[in-house]
Amino acid sequence: MQKLNVNGRVVEVDAEPDTPLLWVLRDTLGLTGTKFGCGAALCGACTVHVDGEPVRSCVLPVSAVTDTQRITTIEGLSSDRSHPVQQAWLEIDVPQCGYCQSGQIMSAAALLARSPQPTDAEIDAALAGNLCRCGTYQRIRAGIRRAAEIAARPAKS
Repeated sequence: MQKLNVNGRVVEVDAEPDTPLLWVLRDTLGLTGTKFGCGAALCGACTVHVDGEPVRSCVLPVSAVTDTQRITTIEGLSSDRSHPVQQAWLEIDVPQCGYCQSGQIMSAAALLARSPQPTDAEIDAALAGNLCRCGTYQRIRAGIRRAAEIAARPAKS
């Protein structure tokens, strides 16, 4: 048994040490928002955060994550879709088919956490490993710009 901190909850999982984190999240914990795309860390559909950094969960063995590290999935980003990236995605209708979008959103959220007003070059670099077969890259970039605007707004009291 291994303890993991997933979306702010410590859980115990029974998985072989070499089991990819993706399968623990999806099959053991039922968090199916994280998608399987390529299984080789090439497409980004499986992106989650580990301590705020985007990682490809399809190649990360569950044994490489400790219970002191915070794993955040798309479900844990914001349960009510109030994260600025989620708001922007909905507002400007970023997805086409949507399959890659949880990975795109997780990479965009990590980018905005470290660079609140990213340049186009920073956006392109941060999302370079996230593939979209529908080719919505311009809408993704616009969504990130819009999310930065939303995040910069003063909080309502």
